[in-house]
Parts: sequence; structure tokens; C-alpha cells
Amino acid sequence: MRFHTRKWVKPQDLNPNASLFGGRLLEWIDEECALYSIIQLENPKVVTKFMSEIDFKSSAIQGDIIEIGIDVVKFGNASLTLRCEVRNKMTRETIITIENIVMVSLDNNGKPKAHGKSEIEFVRDRLKD
Repeated sequence: MRFHTRKWVKPQDLNPNASLFGGRLLEWIDEECALYSIIQLENPKVVTKFMSEIDFKSSAIQGDIIEIGIDVVKFGNASLTLRCEVRNKMTRETIITIENIVMVSLDNNGKPKAHGKSEIEFVRDRLKD
């Protein structure tokens, strides 16, 4: 799994129990999956269609640094299915896993658009002559 983004848990990210609010974490995951999909599919119009069961395994507190990891599960015709794991950067303890997050590529009319991709591409490889 490649861990792409780090977040620092700040006071505004906490719930009344003084731990990381789950909704904030899901917001970060959704944004990271969207950015990853936009780059992979080379289309700025991508939406989240589905998230499977969300499994909270541990928590984070103020001051923790977390990192968000994403793996590609599969390429569909107009979709990209991802897996996500968030862990504590310092302890490596898993905070949350989501096995399937389906992102869909859209056309200008908001309809699913075939992307023609079948494997992970790195931007550096696209820039080669």
C-alpha cells in the first residue's frame, strides 16, 4: 500500500471524547480518493459512488500524525475501485480500513464516462517521450 497523504490531528478535528472525529477522517479519505482517481483517470470530473463497510480499529488524538494509504483494487469501465487504510504515522497502528471505495469518471453531462485505463500509471511515466 502506498501512503500518499499525512494529516496532523488538530483541536478542530476532535469529537467530544477528545479523539479524532470519524466524519473528519472520512472527509479526508474521500478527498484523497478523489484526488488519486482524478490523477489516475486523467479526468477532473470524478465522484464517489460507494464505500463498503468502514472498520474503525483504533483512534487518534490531538497531535497525532496520521497517513492515508490507497491501493487500486480494480479498474472498471468508468470506475476505479480503491482500498484505503489510515494509520498512525508514529506507531504504525491501523486506525481505519475500507476495503472498497468506488470512484466513477464522469463526462460533461454528469454521466459515467469510460476511461480506458486498466493499470496504475505514474505521472512521471506519462511525461517521458
